[in-house]
Amino acid sequence: PASGLAVTWLGHATALLEIDGYRVLTDPVWSHRCSPSDVLGPERMHPAPVQLEALPTVDAVVISHDHYDHLDIDTIVALTRSQWAPFVVPLGVGAHLRAWGIPEQRIIELDWNERAKIDELTVICTPARHFSGRFLSRNTTLWASWALIGPHHRAYFAGDTGYTKSFAQIGSEHGPFDLTLMPVGAYNTAWPDIHMNPEEAVQAHIDVTASGGGLLVPIHWCTFRLAPHPWAEPVDRLLAAAEAAEVRVAVPKPGGRVDPAEPAEFDSWWRS
Repeated sequence: PASGLAVTWLGHATALLEIDGYRVLTDPVWSHRCSPSDVLGPERMHPAPVQLEALPTVDAVVISHDHYDHLDIDTIVALTRSQWAPFVVPLGVGAHLRAWGIPEQRIIELDWNERAKIDELTVICTPARHFSGRFLSRNTTLWASWALIGPHHRAYFAGDTGYTKSFAQIGSEHGPFDLTLMPVGAYNTAWPDIHMNPEEAVQAHIDVTASGGGLLVPIHWCTFRLAPHPWAEPVDRLLAAAEAAEVRVAVPKPGGRVDPAEPAEFDSWWRS
């Protein structure tokens, strides 16, 4: 892209970020269900917009935490065959990958505030407010958000998180970010500490960009039904909050690509 920065949203928390010539794939999930079972658990509400084998070559695969809707064994194993990129994961998540036969040399495991360099791309493991667990295990691995810093542009992938004061610190230390991927769905008053609501996502964007500049792209909605709120509510609430706060938002369809430097054409596709 002319700006050196773009994102293709592939559904839920899966996105393909382009940063100054580098490609980063976030939380890749191509399976029909986000569940340990093939017959039970949340089903996709739309098909994957791109075949996994059709992805371009990526430079890093970044994982936020080990929940089934963010770390999918079938997708990860398939990516080891179709891609050569390392998997950059929070502390403890590497154990899952090793158990699935992922070669040790392809696993980069980081604690909060640690970083890795992939050529001129810097990937920083930053705090999040969430939890982890698969099947019967709980909180044996770390959860994280990620700062992705190229030679000229910065992007922030929030992963899965409740609102936290850490956002302001992340923005101060690693921002301001030109693009943020903020989770806006699966919220409920019963679990306010682990999933942000849309208004909190706008505030988080303001925190990490220091001023509310940059572009907010919503994630963690539309693909899997994980909470009882109406399907389109997250984005409708997000747009209202962003307008009030004068925050730029782009809402691509699954498979849609956004370049922050290009004028955004408003398309309320989720209302049709």
